[in-house]
Amino acid sequence: MPLTFDISLAELETYQGINPRPDDFDSFWEDALAEMQEVDPEIEIVPASFQTPFADCSDLYFTGVGGARVHAMLIRPNNAPDPHPAVLMFHGYSGDAGDWTSKLGYAALGHTVAALDCRGQGGSSEDRGGVTGWTLRGHIIRGLDDAPEKLLYRQIFLDTAQLAKIVMEMPDVDENRVGATGRSQGGGLTLACASLEPRIKRAAPVFPFLCDYQRVWEMDQAKDAYAELAEYFRKFDPLHERERAIFEKLGYIDVQYLCPRIRGEVFMGVGLMDTICPPSTQFAAYNKITSEKSLAVFPDFAHEDLPGHGDQIFQFMSGL
Repeated sequence: MPLTFDISLAELETYQGINPRPDDFDSFWEDALAEMQEVDPEIEIVPASFQTPFADCSDLYFTGVGGARVHAMLIRPNNAPDPHPAVLMFHGYSGDAGDWTSKLGYAALGHTVAALDCRGQGGSSEDRGGVTGWTLRGHIIRGLDDAPEKLLYRQIFLDTAQLAKIVMEMPDVDENRVGATGRSQGGGLTLACASLEPRIKRAAPVFPFLCDYQRVWEMDQAKDAYAELAEYFRKFDPLHERERAIFEKLGYIDVQYLCPRIRGEVFMGVGLMDTICPPSTQFAAYNKITSEKSLAVFPDFAHEDLPGHGDQIFQFMSGL
């Protein structure tokens, strides 16, 4: 049996997560989606300075919940038949949508590509703020001392669904042939997007972040990408008197509890030596997916490039 940084692979295959799930989780997200539907996105598409002969490259801007202007890179193939497939791409924590060249393979395949810049991270999307409490160090804790509707990842999850809706409504895109992919935070957002927009046909998350926060804490892995959890407790609940309530509030933005909503096919990659996003937290999400799914397990790999996996994802998306 392959070694793992975490529990055994046999245990991972049945692990269901330990972070508390709020009783009103489903109604919380139905209300959130209703709010998103009421937003006028005020879509603006501006030609980018980077261009290529076989595709049009543009900056896409839309208004998300709370009034923030959100940016995504948009690439539309010139000679693809209409309607054609599309792929949504989501980046890692604190990063941005990346280079145009990293997306041209899908455009050459005849797919429209839209790559989101997450609010307040390394790209061009706004973070309007407006929450009570601490906002230093990370986005998981932003809004944790306010109503759950103020959690920043609620708004970012909704941004992924809103981007999907915008792309699906483009006249040259087949709304029934849209996929999503990303690594780490991007993997978590891929699952969130496929959950909140069930028309997503194929989802390819890689070592998804934002799953099973209490498990991260109990494994003593609240460091690196999850370091803000430890710092929050040290500053605001040093005796852990509110521990249950804190993790329950984080449950609203725990991707594992969104995953049962997914209707598309999922192809996920995980490294069993991942200390950034522990494998058990990833399996907590994967094991709740009830639609068609498959898993690529890399026993000797951590939170790093998984050899050949990018090619597997490309082939998976080529079948849209």
